[in-house]
Amino acid sequence: MNDQATEAAPQLDAEMPDASSAASPRRTLRWWRKGSVLIGAAVTVLAAVSIAFVARRAEEPVQYTTAAVTRGNVVRAVSTSGTVNPELTIIVGSYVSGVIQQQFCDFNTRVKKGQICAKIDPRPFQTVVDQAKAALSTARAQLVKDQATLAYAKISFERNSGLLARGIVSQDTVDSAKSAFDQAQAQVELDVATIQQREAELAAAQVNLDYTNIVSPVDGTVVSRNITIGQTVASSFQTPTLFLIATDLTKMEVDTNVSESDIGGVAEGDRATFTVEAFPNRTFEGTVVQVRQAPQTVQNVVTYDVVIGVSNKDLMLKPGMTATTRIIAAEKRDVLHVPDQALRFTPAGVASASAPSSAKGGGSAARPSSVWVLREGRLQEVPITTGLDDDSYTEVVTGDLRVGDEVVIGTQRATATRESTGPRLFGR
Repeated sequence: MNDQATEAAPQLDAEMPDASSAASPRRTLRWWRKGSVLIGAAVTVLAAVSIAFVARRAEEPVQYTTAAVTRGNVVRAVSTSGTVNPELTIIVGSYVSGVIQQQFCDFNTRVKKGQICAKIDPRPFQTVVDQAKAALSTARAQLVKDQATLAYAKISFERNSGLLARGIVSQDTVDSAKSAFDQAQAQVELDVATIQQREAELAAAQVNLDYTNIVSPVDGTVVSRNITIGQTVASSFQTPTLFLIATDLTKMEVDTNVSESDIGGVAEGDRATFTVEAFPNRTFEGTVVQVRQAPQTVQNVVTYDVVIGVSNKDLMLKPGMTATTRIIAAEKRDVLHVPDQALRFTPAGVASASAPSSAKGGGSAARPSSVWVLREGRLQEVPITTGLDDDSYTEVVTGDLRVGDEVVIGTQRATATRESTGPRLFGR
């Protein structure tokens, strides 16, 4: 019996499964259940923290940045740069070539019309004049000689004509006399034409001789001299510039280049101000006297030349100075205005009752808009009608706004750590 039991035991063991193999799936399932519980707890904690953070942020106080409504000037201007030049500058050149023999004008010399500023060596031109005079004298003498020949030919023709009537001379003799008379007449006419030609040559030579005197064509001031004594002036291809003469330095102009995007707001008669580096603390005033139609294109940038006239009685402005110019395209004086930021402000989650202004460029046409005013610690939307805008302030044409009202231009939340040093109301 024991032997049977012993023999049956191995067979029983072989039929029973391994205990370790059966326990492994159960442990894995328990670990997955524990992990899911931990992940769920973590998500719950994060959600609670987020909700608490959002609630805390929602409870944080909002501080408004404000600006006071004031009265002042609203100016829409076009800023550009330009060059100061005399109102009229005369270029004095030379019609003839030669060597500068004398110089009578220098920089800053006050000259009168017709005054000689320099002289080119006249001897070559004087020689041409003398030759023309001699040729004219020869032509006149030839005329006198041919007039005498004409007189004799006329007498001979008339005599032979009378003798022919009496049959003393032949017809051939008369015809020969007539031919000589006609030739003498033609020669006299030729001499007259030759004299006219010689007179024209003499006049041209005299003109060239006179051009050796470089004279000022106007009253003014010499602002540039480009010659010295002994210098050779060559005017064969292009007239050289010897002097620049400003007619009146008490009247200057500023040549500015205005871009095509701004030229539409510039017109003749607009007031303009500018400064120069030599006098940074002084503002000069002028008026737009010309808006030239010819475009100037440099690197695909189109500009137009705008000329500003300015008085320079104290002669402080010098030709060539660089001017930083401000052209006043539109201006409203002593009007109620608000900062442009106030027109763009809208509280979070609130839709403005009035459509904000979308015009750009500072037009002066009235447009509906609205601003938010802080009154007794509460926000209040105030509909207004705006006018001129200079990109910093906008004119208030109509609306329930008064000087001193605080319009909101922005917000910022204060944290507990920065509450003592956080932003305060503008101007308080």
